[in-house]
Amino acid sequence: MTASNASLAVATGQPPSYAPDFQRPVYCLLGLPFDAVTTAEAEQLALDAAAARRRCFFSTPNLNFLIAALSDTPFRLSVLRSDLSLADGMPIIWMARALGIPLTERVAGSTVFEGLRAQRRAPLRVYLFGGPDGVAARAAEVINAEHGAMVCVGSSSPGFGSIAQMSSPAQLAAINDSGADFLLVALGAQRGQAWIEHNLAALQVPVVSHLGAVINFVAGNIKRAPPRWGALGLEWLWRIKEEPTLWRRYYRDGLALLRLAGGKVLPGLLAQRRARARIAQAPAPQLTVHRQGAQATLVLAGEWHAAQLAPLRAALAESTATPSDIVLELDQVSGLDSATLGLLLLLFGHQSRLQRGFRIASLSDAARRDLDLACVNYLLQPLSTSPS
Repeated sequence: MTASNASLAVATGQPPSYAPDFQRPVYCLLGLPFDAVTTAEAEQLALDAAAARRRCFFSTPNLNFLIAALSDTPFRLSVLRSDLSLADGMPIIWMARALGIPLTERVAGSTVFEGLRAQRRAPLRVYLFGGPDGVAARAAEVINAEHGAMVCVGSSSPGFGSIAQMSSPAQLAAINDSGADFLLVALGAQRGQAWIEHNLAALQVPVVSHLGAVINFVAGNIKRAPPRWGALGLEWLWRIKEEPTLWRRYYRDGLALLRLAGGKVLPGLLAQRRARARIAQAPAPQLTVHRQGAQATLVLAGEWHAAQLAPLRAALAESTATPSDIVLELDQVSGLDSATLGLLLLLFGHQSRLQRGFRIASLSDAARRDLDLACVNYLLQPLSTSPS
């Protein structure tokens, strides 16, 4: 979208433009997609989207996100439908490193926000939605007292009602009329993601994210852990010091992490070592696309891995350029790495967003194994086209 079109979108009340990006450097880790970007790159992506009035709904999955998403389908879909998914947790980074997934650093949502708050490259209007009563207003005062590039143009604390109660026309109008570039939501991870999903189509703010603790950090209600603690993976210990009731969540997450490490990460590491030997000897994978009416069938064969994904990226972009039902045939596949599965997650999320069909019609034993180790067996559950 050009600058003139962006201005027109604001003036006419149109929502920001959206298109799936299959060029994203995305990787699948235990059921969720993660973008291999740095903190600085994430900040720039947000600024670029704000300037272009281009939709950027970014999620910040940490270990708690990842574990909850294994069993909470709507929560998981909210991450799959995100335009950017950041690895906000050192356990995510540790598991990625073990599996050879190139997530080089923890990209915490709170760090991205602080970077946007401190930058002087471009003006950024932010709206704060959520948090305990009065905390968002206090955070707005702190931001505006700095006289920086970030300006808070509105805040509201909707209380603890249902998603519908927190989505009244008056509340959405207040957000849209503010002219904000960035909507920060703080309602608790699952409720926050659900609120964004429920209202995203009606929101005219281009950049949207749930950053739960940020409002409290900015307002000074809670002290953020020193950077060294986060780098060592000990921010959870600091958070318990600040909010003692969190210990139960971290205890449950720790147990779940041990189960994932033994049941998925270790077997995945062994499978990856075997895959490296196959990849070294395998010819280029093959892709055939058949289109019939509003359905595109993609037939994949061979060993699919990060270095050979250009044809698949192009085929996915072409097949989804107009709303289509997608069928995948994977019975000739000998391997699907995390980068390939990451693209399939983006496809699944895009199809579910548009309520278009998605179906894996056939798959080999090797493909089934890779889906299972990556915790993405949910891809085997077809999506049906919504009734017209």
